[in-house]
Amino acid sequence: MDSSSIQLPGSEIAGASLQDGTLRVEFARAYIVKTMTGSAERTLWWQAGTLIIDDAEAEQPVPEGPGICDGGDVDENVYTYRNMIPVPLESRGHVRCDLRLRDSDQRIVASGRAVRLQMRDVAKYIRHIRD
Repeated sequence: MDSSSIQLPGSEIAGASLQDGTLRVEFARAYIVKTMTGSAERTLWWQAGTLIIDDAEAEQPVPEGPGICDGGDVDENVYTYRNMIPVPLESRGHVRCDLRLRDSDQRIVASGRAVRLQMRDVAKYIRHIRD
């Protein structure tokens, strides 16, 4: 696979927490789109993982409960990833996330100085995506 990214809309968030300056957004089921160079086909997978922002400051109270992500932005220095997160992701500098939760006015909004994505277990295949 040449590129992989988490598709934020529809991904399942188990919870989020901000402790000791570290924001952790726990994905119970992050939906990942994988593509190969030269292929028109893409595949959909799911995998658990955590988006971690260090030296984080929340711009509003962090919702703790589970929810479904309805999209949002992850800023990494000069890049803004809208409705997706590249896999892998690890960077230092200006970082920010603004994730919307479906059927709610709650959002996970924080900025910090470093971001990393830690995926767990093995990605599980769901289906091929054909346009």
